[in-house]
Amino acid sequence: MDRMIYLSMSGAKATMQRQDVLANNLANASTTGFRAELQAFRAVPVRGDGASTRVYALETTTGYDPAAGPAQQTGRPLDVALQGNAWLAVQGFDGTEAYTRMAVTAAACSRVKWPQETCPT
Repeated sequence: MDRMIYLSMSGAKATMQRQDVLANNLANASTTGFRAELQAFRAVPVRGDGASTRVYALETTTGYDPAAGPAQQTGRPLDVALQGNAWLAVQGFDGTEAYTRMAVTAAACSRVKWPQETCPT
């Protein structure tokens, strides 16, 4: 039996994966801090007798879009916004200087071992 159906299936699967990424990017377009996922397709040749012109279609995630979204004024004195490829310098639990891009929210404090006196309410 010819295995050409698997080649067709790989193209259909890659198209579905692309649709998933596009739907996720559209659904989160207005989410603060969201970075759109980038993807590309590549063709992988099939090895074997009689398959010199056949290729599989594979989806490859190439990264994310580093473009920053618009900054929002919150009116809270401890809120900060980073521009460009910036990192926030914080004091680590051991007293040393550390760098992060993670937002410290009440939800994040409940998931990690964060000193509760420094967590937002």
